[in-house]
Amino acid sequence: MNILVANDDGIEARGLRELVDALHERAGADVYVFAPDGQRSAVSHAITLGRKVPVWQVDYRNAELAFAMDGTPADCVALGEKILRDKGIKIDMVFAGINHGSNVGTDTVYSGTVGAAVEGSIQGYPSVAVSVDSHQASHFEYACDLAVDTIAKTGGRWNSEIVININTPNLPKDEIKGVRYTVIGDREYINDVQYAGTEGERAYYIYGGEAIVYEHDTETIDVLAIQNGYASITPLHKDMTATYAKADIEKWRIGK
Repeated sequence: MNILVANDDGIEARGLRELVDALHERAGADVYVFAPDGQRSAVSHAITLGRKVPVWQVDYRNAELAFAMDGTPADCVALGEKILRDKGIKIDMVFAGINHGSNVGTDTVYSGTVGAAVEGSIQGYPSVAVSVDSHQASHFEYACDLAVDTIAKTGGRWNSEIVININTPNLPKDEIKGVRYTVIGDREYINDVQYAGTEGERAYYIYGGEAIVYEHDTETIDVLAIQNGYASITPLHKDMTATYAKADIEKWRIGK
């Protein structure tokens, strides 16, 4: 099996190395790495237009080939797929991660990791996003277990329209309570936009803040599953149509 692996934390990120090692050593896959040359978190599904994207080959443990590029995570998948195709290499799956920081709730909209996996889906491949719930993630064992088990249980064959989004707590694997199959919930932050001072005529602001801890215990919602010590697996889809609202649009008769 040939797997293209990308991320948004950059070619040097530990989570990427852990995932590549697991896919090669435990799943027996031939792994091809395409990753940004530095941090590209929260760029969502952005692609680079209007300029050339530099791509260069690097040495990478347990990878058949590896390339860094000055581009976005979605660039890494789209350009990586073309580079491999031009070399006569057909990939079977796309993995994105392991991200340092969870991608649950409305954070999935901003996530470069999810963006890379969705690009894999657009390119026609079964795709998986994998994340650990800490920007200082140190426990990747269970995330790797779930990545490898996804291949073992599915054979890498499912409707490529569906992206599998895996998130785990940043805990030793024996402290994680198990897996919950979930839907997207809300992800809210305290003081998510903060004033950062003024220089001359310009005011500066910074995104940040602390995630709100919810009192609910509905572990079928991804945010709450992670908060309560479970891993979360959520199916995602690139189709953003709010089908339930189509009847309202027709009733409003906008433009008619």
